[in-house]
Amino acid sequence: MVRSYVDKPNCLILAISPANQDIATSDAIKLAREVDPTGDRTFGVLTKLDLMDKGTNAVDVLEGRSYRLQHPWVGVVNRSQADINKSVDMIAARRKEREYFQTSPDYGHLASRMGSEYLAKLLSKQLENAIKARIPSILSLINKTMDELESEMNHLGRPIAVDAGAQLYTILELCRAFDRIFKEHLDGGRPGGERVYGVFDNQLPAALKKLPFDRHLSLQNVRKVVSEADGYQPHLIAPEQGYRRLIDGALGYFKGPAEASVDAVHFILKEIVRKSLNETQELKRFPTLQTEVAAAANEALERFREDGRKTATRLVDMESSYLTVEFFRKLPQEVEKGGNPQASAMDRYTEAHLRRIGSNVSAYVGMVCETLKNSIPKAVVYCQVREAKNSLLNHFYTQVGRKEGKQLAALLDEDPALMERREGCAKRLELYKAARDEIDAVSWARS
Repeated sequence: MVRSYVDKPNCLILAISPANQDIATSDAIKLAREVDPTGDRTFGVLTKLDLMDKGTNAVDVLEGRSYRLQHPWVGVVNRSQADINKSVDMIAARRKEREYFQTSPDYGHLASRMGSEYLAKLLSKQLENAIKARIPSILSLINKTMDELESEMNHLGRPIAVDAGAQLYTILELCRAFDRIFKEHLDGGRPGGERVYGVFDNQLPAALKKLPFDRHLSLQNVRKVVSEADGYQPHLIAPEQGYRRLIDGALGYFKGPAEASVDAVHFILKEIVRKSLNETQELKRFPTLQTEVAAAANEALERFREDGRKTATRLVDMESSYLTVEFFRKLPQEVEKGGNPQASAMDRYTEAHLRRIGSNVSAYVGMVCETLKNSIPKAVVYCQVREAKNSLLNHFYTQVGRKEGKQLAALLDEDPALMERREGCAKRLELYKAARDEIDAVSWARS
C-alpha cells in the first residue's frame, strides 16, 4: 500500500529510520531507492537519537558520510512513552527537542538543521518549490479541460429560459438554423440540390422519349382514329377532326412524365428535409420540436407538390386546348391526283395519305414536346423548389406564434440524460474556474 503512494512522481518521501539500527538494512531507505533512484524527492529522517547506546552517535549519518542522500538528513527526538503517559503536550515536546540538540555534545554543531520544526520548514519549502515548478503545467491542464468542457457545453446547448418570450425566440432560432441548412442543400453549399437538376436533365427527357407515340401514330391507329372522327361522312380535304383527336390523344401522354417530374422533385425535397434535420445539431436536443418541424416541412412539401402537379398538368391541358394553327398552315399542301379537288373520298384513306397525317401529327407533337421539356421544369421549380426555399415553415411559424407558455415548453423538452450531463459539465466547469482563480490569486514571491 505504501508503494502505491510513493510511486507517484509528485509524492515527497520521508524515509524514517531509527538511529539505533543499521541504515544499510533500513526498509524505508531500500523502498525509497527503488522508487526514487535519483533521490530528488527523498528526505532521510533519523529518530530515537536520544536512545542510542552511550558512546555512540549518528553524526556520520546526519552529515552524509555513512549514507549520502540528495537532501540532508534531519534528526528528530519525539516524545517518549513516559512523556505521553505524563500528557506532555507538543509545544513542550518541541521545546525539549530544541534543548536536546542545542546542549548535545554530539549534535550541537548541527542543532540549526535538526528537529521536527526544521523538518516541517524544509518540507514546506520543498513542497512550495515543487508546486511552483508545476504551476504552469497545472494551469495548462486546467485551461485545456475548461476548453473541452466549454466545447461540450456548446455541443449540448445552453439551458433553456423559462419565460415564454425567450422560449419562442429559441424555437424560431432553431427553425431558422434548420431552414438555413435546407437552403444550403438546394443552393449548392451542401449536396442534394443537384439531384433536382438531374430530374430535368436526365429523367424527364428519358421519360419523354419512352412515350408510345410510334404506336399511337401507327398506320393502323391513324386509319382507325381518322375513320372514327369522320363518322358517316368522310372528310373532304383535310381530316381536321382526325388530326385533333390524334393530337389530343398524343398530348395526353405528356401528363405522365410531368407528374413523375413533380413526384421525383418532391421526394428529393423530402430527403433534403431529412438530411437537414439530422445536420441541425441544435434540434437534436429537442426530439418533440424536431418531430414537429419534420411534420410541418413535409406537410408544406405535400401542398407544394399538389400545386406543382396542377400547374404541370395544366401546361399539358393548355397545349391540348388550343393548337398552334400556324404550324399546320406552314405545312406543304397535298396535291390531289390530276389536280382534281373532287377526287374520290376513298383516296383520303390511302396509305400515303395516312402516313402524311401521322407524320404531321408527329412533327406537331415533337414541337410541343420541346416546349414542355422547358416549361415543366419551370413549373416544378416555381411551385415546389422556390416555395420550399421561401416558405417551407411559414405555416409552422404562424402556429407556433399562437402557442402559450406550456405548449412552448412542451416543444422544448429535453432528454433527461442530456440535461444531467449538461448540469454535470456546468458544475465541473465552475470548479475548474474557481481552481484557476485560486491559483492566479496566490503570490509565489515568498522565498
